[in-house]
Amino acid sequence: MTTRVRFTTLAALAAIASLGLVACGAEPGESPSDTSKSEDSASTATDSSTDTPEPETYEIAITQFLEHPSLDAITQGFKDALEEKGVKVNYSYESASGDQANTQTIAGQFAADPGLDLIVAVATPSAQAMVNAVTDRPVLFAGITDPVSAGLVPSWEASRTNVTGTSDLNPEGRPAALVVEIMGQGDVKTIGFPYSLGEKNSEVQLEALIAEATPLGITVKDAGIAASSELATGLESLTGVDAIFVGTDNAVVTGMEQVVAFCQEHQIPLFVADTASVARGAVASRGIDYYELGKRTGDMAYEILVNGVSPGAIPPLQVTDTQIVANPDAAASFGITIPASALEGAEIVTAE
Repeated sequence: MTTRVRFTTLAALAAIASLGLVACGAEPGESPSDTSKSEDSASTATDSSTDTPEPETYEIAITQFLEHPSLDAITQGFKDALEEKGVKVNYSYESASGDQANTQTIAGQFAADPGLDLIVAVATPSAQAMVNAVTDRPVLFAGITDPVSAGLVPSWEASRTNVTGTSDLNPEGRPAALVVEIMGQGDVKTIGFPYSLGEKNSEVQLEALIAEATPLGITVKDAGIAASSELATGLESLTGVDAIFVGTDNAVVTGMEQVVAFCQEHQIPLFVADTASVARGAVASRGIDYYELGKRTGDMAYEILVNGVSPGAIPPLQVTDTQIVANPDAAASFGITIPASALEGAEIVTAE
């Protein structure tokens, strides 16, 4: 009896084992090759579930008012900052070529593109047009001297809007003091300042120059122009000044070769706010690094796109780190020598 029961039990276990093999093999009506495919599919599904997801690619539009070395450096710094952080971006780029009407057209074009994640506007005219046109996506301005006076943000605090950015307002620049330090107090009674009428950042710089120069006993003679075509006439009105200072005025910086030629002809030492223009024939600048300004703008974009920070929660950033860039060759062409004290710690460039 015991033996029969044991045999029956073993037989049952064998049958169960046989069923298990069938279950692990082909289903009824399924060939062995089909079974292999099923196992491969399961393996593939398992492998795909552990794959690292592809990083998101962002769509960013950039517009510059025009091309010149400082504005180009801002754009390049912005792109490099995001690339260094591993952010994947498709860029759209438009230049207004220095035309106010073009800024409006570009702003309308970007505003109508629902695929853009963020917009960067470099220089005041482009930023003003973009801020007025776009309210549903982040807008970053860059290279704006005074974003409050330009109407881009209500204050230097977080705006609680879709707008923030970086400023090149440079209170540490002290251009009048730099002119005196290099030329000597007794040789500087008047400083000429060519600028574009209606460009808010230039108006702010003119006011700052007058405020700095007046206590030094220096008179500022300004020459406002309505268009780039008037630059020659504006410069002629500055004949007889002791030095000329060019701020970060887009139209004047774009015509820097014309400014340099005028200054050389009349032997008027030229100083600039834009450090990139020193190599083009100016004596010196105490300015900011526009490439670094662009990178700081890129850092803001990272916080907004990747970390989900609202642009209205980020206060506008005023970049204040300055550097002296000097061109002894240009100084010599104006008949002056840059004192060793002014060259200490300066970046030395040569005329292009």
